[in-house]
Amino acid sequence: MARPPDRRLALDDIVRRMAADGLITLPEAEHLARSRTRQFDHPLELIAAQKLKSGKPPHKVLTLEYLVEWLAGQLKVPYYHIDPLKIDLVAVTQTMSNAYAERFRILPVAVDRLTVTVATSEPFVRAWADDLEEMIKREVKFVFANPVEIKRYISEFFNLARSMKRAQEKSKGSLTVSNFEQLVELGAHGHLDANDQHIVHIVDWLWQYAFEQRASDIHVEPRRDAGIVRFRIDGILHQVYTIPQPVLVAMTSRIKLLARMEIVERRRPQDGRIKTLSPDGDEVELRISTMPTAFGEKLVMRIFTPEVLVREYAELGFTPDDRERWEHMIRQPNGVILVTGPTGSGKTTTLYSSLKTLATPEVNVCTIEDPIEMIEPLFNQMQVQPTIGVDFASGVRTLMRQDPDIIMVGEIRDLDTADMAVQAALTGHLVLSTLHTNDAPTAVTRLLDLKVPPYLLSSTLLGVMAQRLVRTLCPHCKTPAEPPDDETWKMMTAPWRADKPAQVMAPVGCLECRMTGYLGRIGLYEIMVLTPALRRLVTHDADDRAIREQAYKDGMKPLRVSGAMKVAAGITTADEVLKIAPLA
Repeated sequence: MARPPDRRLALDDIVRRMAADGLITLPEAEHLARSRTRQFDHPLELIAAQKLKSGKPPHKVLTLEYLVEWLAGQLKVPYYHIDPLKIDLVAVTQTMSNAYAERFRILPVAVDRLTVTVATSEPFVRAWADDLEEMIKREVKFVFANPVEIKRYISEFFNLARSMKRAQEKSKGSLTVSNFEQLVELGAHGHLDANDQHIVHIVDWLWQYAFEQRASDIHVEPRRDAGIVRFRIDGILHQVYTIPQPVLVAMTSRIKLLARMEIVERRRPQDGRIKTLSPDGDEVELRISTMPTAFGEKLVMRIFTPEVLVREYAELGFTPDDRERWEHMIRQPNGVILVTGPTGSGKTTTLYSSLKTLATPEVNVCTIEDPIEMIEPLFNQMQVQPTIGVDFASGVRTLMRQDPDIIMVGEIRDLDTADMAVQAALTGHLVLSTLHTNDAPTAVTRLLDLKVPPYLLSSTLLGVMAQRLVRTLCPHCKTPAEPPDDETWKMMTAPWRADKPAQVMAPVGCLECRMTGYLGRIGLYEIMVLTPALRRLVTHDADDRAIREQAYKDGMKPLRVSGAMKVAAGITTADEVLKIAPLA
């Protein structure tokens, strides 16, 4: 059967369909039909620019992505949302040239042995497909996608692929490893200059892409045959890209150069920091850490944006009761306050946000950190440097001579640091620090295990807060669901009693949350204020269980209960809470 002749999408046809489907009124349709402007390449762009509201409940704004998905349904063609995280850039850019993609405004998005999937915004223009099938000996599958994103990603994908290819061509020879000893000197195989324009382009793209995807960390990891790049988004790692080994080495050198690290030193870990700008022009700070591995240097970049340090307590996840208990502690004139939890549980964000509320012109806030997480003008920050004898304990000793009001110690790791923190509290300072324990009550026995005298601990410790981060449900797509069964709910809220909610919310997945159903993270808190009853339990033979039971009597909510409250409020799910606080 003969294929119908090619034709482009017409504004009149789309507007007529919109009116017939009830998306817009007839007057709006007539107004749109008269709109003739060369400003837009595609009729859907023109319609989206009007910012009309849908005539159908819930009367959403007719965005370009909404219109693309709607029209795909009308035309009965497959709709496709372009998600770069799910596209193999190297494979797809080898199926056609940049010039070919730009000429027909098409973007290859997936390729396998038999087919290549191509995104287009003109589903009835198909003449080019016959030529392409002949060239690549694969069947072409059509999908309908956002015309603006097709235009954008044609440029990004092919430019990146071109930079990667030229960087590879510049590297002298391929990487070969014949024995383990060679692995230590892997960097010697990378002959690319860290300032090569192609490497500069790849690194800049990597950062901008990470900021756009809301990544909190970028992992650049060498493997035997190639390197991989992964982003941590909302606590979950996603593989983004595979990079040839010589290019990876040059990228690592480029990042180390910008972070003022020793480029030739590849056998020992290093730390550094870089300041750059986000696509919106906001200042972003990257904290860089390198680690030697069997196949070269692994590099992790932690991303700090300015809003991290100006978070309100409600944004962090504090309930009004949590906030009251926490503020009562940090407003004390002296004593020790501890925040506990594993790496990446938001301890630093909580401490910085709290310190910013305390750092008035009348107050001297000093910190000793390893490393300094984020430069903050309101604090006097000192970096731990073991190579010249500056550790946490000696750092606190130095800070005490600086007439401080509030001292933050990055982490209590040993008796010397714990002892200096206690001494600082005894001499009239407020000391905030972190400790690695699973919950608040075990922080007491942990300090006692470090040989801190019980009488000093009971007289200086104001309280302990344990915290975790859970993913929050996407507000754009979450849907009502059945609550957990009675037994699970009862165990989640023990030892407290709470009525099971009639319904909770469940993840669905949409474009806003990249189809995960979750968008962002929020804190769960367990705040133990040291009451007179608890202080009496701080003895040489202190028992975790006794401390925990007394803390519950004094009003401490366990992490699981804090999570159950957020489940009942429709903020997160029981599965997310039980990941970080499993049932016994």
